[in-house]
Amino acid sequence: MNGAIPEKAMTHVLEVGLEYLESNNPNGLPKIKGYNIINGELTESSDGATFESSNPAWLEDKLGQFPLSTKDDVHAALTAARTAFSSWAATPAPTRGQIIGNMGRLLMEHKDAITALETREIGKTLKESAGSVQEAIDTCLFFQSEGRRLYGQTVNSELPDKELFTYRRPLGVCGIINACNFPAAVPFWKMIPAIMCGNTCVWKSPQDAPLLSFALARIMHEAGLPDGVINLVHGKGSGAGQHLVDAVDEGLVNKISFTGSTAVGKMIGEVCGRNLVSASLELGGKNPLVVMPSANLENAVEGAYWAAFGTAGQRCTSLGNLIIHKDVYEQFMEMFMAKVEATVIGDSMRNDGVLYGPMLSEKYAKDFLVGVEMCKASGATQIYGKGTITNDNKPAGFQGDASEGVYMWPHVFVDVTQDMECFHEEIFGPVVTIVKADDFVHGLALANASPYGLSSAIYTNDRLEAYRYKTGIKAGMTGINNSTTGAEAHLPFGGVKGSGNGTRESGIWVIEAYSYWHAVNDELSGKLQLAQMDVEEIEIEEAEVDYSSLA
Repeated sequence: MNGAIPEKAMTHVLEVGLEYLESNNPNGLPKIKGYNIINGELTESSDGATFESSNPAWLEDKLGQFPLSTKDDVHAALTAARTAFSSWAATPAPTRGQIIGNMGRLLMEHKDAITALETREIGKTLKESAGSVQEAIDTCLFFQSEGRRLYGQTVNSELPDKELFTYRRPLGVCGIINACNFPAAVPFWKMIPAIMCGNTCVWKSPQDAPLLSFALARIMHEAGLPDGVINLVHGKGSGAGQHLVDAVDEGLVNKISFTGSTAVGKMIGEVCGRNLVSASLELGGKNPLVVMPSANLENAVEGAYWAAFGTAGQRCTSLGNLIIHKDVYEQFMEMFMAKVEATVIGDSMRNDGVLYGPMLSEKYAKDFLVGVEMCKASGATQIYGKGTITNDNKPAGFQGDASEGVYMWPHVFVDVTQDMECFHEEIFGPVVTIVKADDFVHGLALANASPYGLSSAIYTNDRLEAYRYKTGIKAGMTGINNSTTGAEAHLPFGGVKGSGNGTRESGIWVIEAYSYWHAVNDELSGKLQLAQMDVEEIEIEEAEVDYSSLA
């Protein structure tokens, strides 16, 4: 099929999402046929190849079939974005902001259906999916008003009859690649500020969340977005994603924004660097959380537990190294393990009170088990967790039929030391590595010892410790008496060291990533005036001072 997106095109997809929410049963639900969206048209892959999206909580539930995009498909999307760029960049920023506001209102209108769709496609709990969708809404509403505040400056000249100005200008065509764990929030973090600044986008959807991406892209068009401003292509990272990155070498992309692993981020940064193309890289983390003796231990346990196992540990800001002061180690661990052993796991569509659901996909499950084996090989002591949950191998809190999906036990490793591989390596899943600290200085040193620097946290009621931690930690984000996770649409998100290249998502700071400064020198005198050379020198007259009178 090749054709324009029909009016109210989202109705069918969202009705299916709501039907699933109400019935808790995918049997009989139609499988959606998804498309690429290129220049406002629904298109199949040029060679007809497709792939399926599955529900990780119920693997037999196939949500839809999507194009496995080719290089030609990606290039067609880039051509559409480049063609649309001039007119979109010339559209007044407040008008661009109004369209973004329309997107936010449509997301609010359909929030329940989109939430259900996200949970069905990647297995997050309904509460977490609702938070992801709300983050997308918040981003739209925040940047709607930024369309009226895309400020430059008026600068005083050192010469007469001359005016100096600065303006923000769009970069051009942006390639957008995001992971599947926050399939609503993160692409909106990227594309909303990008289009607000006047850029156009080619968005490679996550392979494990193509249906939600398809729904969101169609909502964007329903909001009044002109054809070609955002173009959606589906496929694998090694396929469509790689074609999009390769297009940087061909001069077809002016910006890449990527969320994913550090290894892939380094590859993308290398390609962009050799072409002097801007890259926003939001990568992995081994996020530390320090617990000090002055902390409210009940609060600290709650924060560490959520940070480690919320979303089945599948957040870039999930807790990596839990660093506990030796004086409270035993008491903390007793309280912490009581919560771990009581963890409720299952499909939140069908079970209440679930902390976390399945892994995002079978691939993520396999990678996680490799990480668990790495912890064992490192010499850490495993005190909880038994790998994959099955009907014959399940914790007391598991709900449902384990054979239907891909679920993991929560895992806890203790006796971890700084020389172990598991201390330094990110493990994407429900696991925490626990380290004992001798004092505050030792705890801060341990927190800084990993190669990552995304998020961090400390639990303490000593204000000096809190101050020294937030000034001494090498991380992009820090929670004080709060967990390592959490983001708001108006606060910068991103890391340092192996967690990114210094760019930020969200808030006014992200505008720097999607625009460049343009300086304009407006000569009004009618003659050539040269800065630094034609500036009239002012002579300094030495004053005679009788210093004795000051005695």
